[in-house]
Amino acid sequence: MATKSPLCGLWVDGDGIVHLVEAGPDGSRTTRTTNFSPFFWVGGETAVTIPAGGLVESLGGIGPFGRLAHAASLAVCDEMLAAVKNRTAVDVVRPWECQFLMQTKGRLFADLSFGQLRRCQLDIETASASGGFSDAEQPEDRVLAIGLSFGKRDRILVLHELSDAAERALLQELNALLATEDPDTIEGHNIFKFDLDYLRRRAKRLGVKCAWGRFGQLAKFRSSRLKVAERWVDFPRCDLPGRTVVDTYLLVQLYDITSRELTAFGLKDAAVHFGVTKEESAERTYIAGDQIQVAYAKDREHFLAYLTDDLRETRGVADVLLPAYFEQVHTFPMLLQEVILRGTTGKIDLLFLEHYYHARQACPMPVEVATFEGGYTRNFEEGVFRHVLHFDIASLYPSLLLHLGRNPANDTLGVFMPLLQSLREYRLKYKQLARSAETAEERGEYAARQASFKILINSFYGYLGFSGARFGDGTLAAEVTRMGRELLQALIDELARQGARILEADTDGIYVSAPSFFDQPEELLAKAAKVLPAGIELEYDGRYEAMFCYKAKNYALYDGEIITLKGSALRSRGIEPFLQELSDGLIRFLLGATMESPLERAEALRRGITAGTVDVKRLAKREALSMNPDAYERFVAGGGKPRRASAEAALQLTPRPRMGDRVTYYILPKQRGQTNDWQRARPVALFDRLAAPYDPSYYLKKLDDWLERYGTFLGAQNTPKVRETQGELL
Repeated sequence: MATKSPLCGLWVDGDGIVHLVEAGPDGSRTTRTTNFSPFFWVGGETAVTIPAGGLVESLGGIGPFGRLAHAASLAVCDEMLAAVKNRTAVDVVRPWECQFLMQTKGRLFADLSFGQLRRCQLDIETASASGGFSDAEQPEDRVLAIGLSFGKRDRILVLHELSDAAERALLQELNALLATEDPDTIEGHNIFKFDLDYLRRRAKRLGVKCAWGRFGQLAKFRSSRLKVAERWVDFPRCDLPGRTVVDTYLLVQLYDITSRELTAFGLKDAAVHFGVTKEESAERTYIAGDQIQVAYAKDREHFLAYLTDDLRETRGVADVLLPAYFEQVHTFPMLLQEVILRGTTGKIDLLFLEHYYHARQACPMPVEVATFEGGYTRNFEEGVFRHVLHFDIASLYPSLLLHLGRNPANDTLGVFMPLLQSLREYRLKYKQLARSAETAEERGEYAARQASFKILINSFYGYLGFSGARFGDGTLAAEVTRMGRELLQALIDELARQGARILEADTDGIYVSAPSFFDQPEELLAKAAKVLPAGIELEYDGRYEAMFCYKAKNYALYDGEIITLKGSALRSRGIEPFLQELSDGLIRFLLGATMESPLERAEALRRGITAGTVDVKRLAKREALSMNPDAYERFVAGGGKPRRASAEAALQLTPRPRMGDRVTYYILPKQRGQTNDWQRARPVALFDRLAAPYDPSYYLKKLDDWLERYGTFLGAQNTPKVRETQGELL
């Protein structure tokens, strides 16, 4: 049964009743309930016990899951699942809200624009009796204020006095305000790990319920993990029935998987990166962490301004990153929070399963895909080059899939290609609307929509080659990459024939130095595009005054105003700040953005490190924990190796950070028997210049290594190897 009004919230309770929140034309929200009949796929031929209220039907087509079990209620579903447990394979779509959307072909926020969302930003400030990190388990580390923003209205709830009664009243006021304002989303930066978790623990201590959900429901917490590129982030997930929790800290990290532009993920860093706050802006209020309680007590106006700025920046970052996910819920039968936290494979699987469910077609098992050769990637040159043009093949892999017109081998219903074709048509439609819409708001909405479809379309190829994808097909994926490599090679050959110097090629794009075509890139585009088959389009994607080619997939571009870095070798979040400063200076100097040579800065650093006057924060490394400190401690106690410097530093902190958190540490002077960094790692928070200074020789060696790596690009004749040859290296 489809909803008549846009759906803004959805929750299936323990009795199987579906609670719905719908949007009215005036922006109001109303609730209603309906019934839910769960289902699951059954494999094999094992007989299924069918209780009253149950039904099992045979499906068409071929596939391991050839039967569909229906239940009149969750209780009947549980009974049927228990009957087949350990006897045959079953496949159940969870959470139940996703299953309900699949059944009804419903979509969250359908027909609503991003601007029609009822959004709330939340940020808290806390006390610290010790002067260090706030610890919710300590009685005096109270919540000092809760800042909330609803559209253009800020509501700041402030602790009136340092007492349990006042803090209890503050938490109760939060409950009442959320119930009154009734937002669709609650957004915060690091809201899972800090704000909501801190509020939960203080509420538990003071006997206050976390009544933050809709339908009178309490918040539900559980441990969760999110894979961000090559690492896992551990966090205490909070689910609010009928609402979406949006953590911009996670959104920033997910964004950076492809951009690789950020060196830090904190709110202030993200706000500057996305242009929400200008760097070094006098309008932004800053308070050091250990001074927040002092500001609360002695300079309340400054304290409140700091909190209000946090809310403004959170909203600004979400304004940039959230629309893409908002558009995805128009495509997938999923809750917005699931869209954010679930991987692409799971999303596409649900889309396919929805078609198979309504067609009553047997479903395949997830497949294992053998390793196959990837895209064409090569660095042709090293050094600095001028008059650079960039060309890329528009949506290379999706275009090749459409060119082949072949569905995955186990897609018996033939869903894959028609879906890809329709999504591509949607994308082109909204891309055109983004250019022609009358208002800036409409153009922004359509741009977000086409960008979302672009990501989804490009994900179809990755889905094919992913082990665990239900409709994966490694053979088809390998054929697509083979064709992609051949096309890129043909383009490279033609561009070179036209006189362009090939600098870098990566999967679907090519950078060339072409002085004679620099002012007429379309002319070179037209000549090169002739080698491509019909339906595959070459696009001119930009020109740059200079390009620094370091190694494959690692380069810097300069368009005369902005420098863009690609690859982790030139900008790594794990590198010490003083080395990153040198690398940034090197790139600016090589590309012609500054006349200041980094060699002068390197020598100044050498003198400062030797004298011990360089700020330890400029020397310290910042790394994400790949394991919870408690688990690492048990791992080490059991003889586990290798030991890690960041994890050893984390063990020295109170409270201990979580897996995925970043720990900043420096290296102490070497003592007898200490041969590894992990033996000398110490948190920057515990730095003591007299009792626990940093090791100058360690950081001077880092400086020499940097000069050895990059000095040749500067024509430096004073690298460590040269000085050693001359007998000058101590």
